[in-house]
Amino acid sequence: MTWLERYFYAPTLCQKALAYALRPLSLVYETIATLKRQSAPFEDFKIPIVSVGNLVAGGSGKTPFILALAQVLAPLYQVVVVSRGYGRTSRGLVVVRAWGEILVKQEMAGDEAFLLASKLPTCGVVVSEERKMGVLKAKQMGAQVVLLDDGFRFNFKKLNILLKPQLKPYFDFCLPSGVYRESPKCYALADLVLQEGLDYTRHTKVLNPTERMLLVTAIASPSRLEPFLPPVVGRLYFKDHATFDMKALECAYKKHAATSLLVTAKDAVKLTNCPLPLSLLDLRLEIAPKILQQVLEYLAH
Repeated sequence: MTWLERYFYAPTLCQKALAYALRPLSLVYETIATLKRQSAPFEDFKIPIVSVGNLVAGGSGKTPFILALAQVLAPLYQVVVVSRGYGRTSRGLVVVRAWGEILVKQEMAGDEAFLLASKLPTCGVVVSEERKMGVLKAKQMGAQVVLLDDGFRFNFKKLNILLKPQLKPYFDFCLPSGVYRESPKCYALADLVLQEGLDYTRHTKVLNPTERMLLVTAIASPSRLEPFLPPVVGRLYFKDHATFDMKALECAYKKHAATSLLVTAKDAVKLTNCPLPLSLLDLRLEIAPKILQQVLEYLAH
């Protein structure tokens, strides 16, 4: 675990003391987040919206969940994914994919949005800091269903899905004392609260494996990859959404006498021009049939 992961999930005595010292700031953060969500005006866009979110900061599987859900819905509906587009160089509203054609490069889309655009050839993908504008654009594009990434806090008419990862935070505190972005009491406000390992599961395989693979990743909470990792000669972690430093990769590759870099799909979209051999840790998510049925029933009404 990194220092930050230990702080949130398995704190030392000193880290526990720090968490309690920062508790007043957490209460302020929690109050502001609650008031901001509760004071937002309710909006009905007259289009079915399925929001996939979480209450904890960092990765919880939203992107693979949206990908798996979109793959089920795409044969039945015209689906557009609306996301903020974290880590992108662009600003404002950008259409990443419009019904079969990717319109922008990865840098302008953000790694997660570009990954979705690459994996969903019959769907649309839109990124926008203002999710309202993203939903309206999706509707203008002819969407029949909008999948809203990280949309829990928005007061739209929608089906609210919250994902609970297997690893439970040590404290039920908001940032900076804990890892929650809103009070865990907000789970009660969701339409569906889905537990990893019960309502959705991950399946992994390594594509293009080699003898000496060096793990390279720029995802939040990289230790969550541990249960799925094959033997690796080393680990090189970058900040979430970071752009990879090729010189650093080449140096680490030589230092570990690696035969390939092991990366996730999210990382791979930023390494299309990498001169080093790549192995892919292919993480696929399977949604329980009963959950898919509940989503389909919502869309049918």
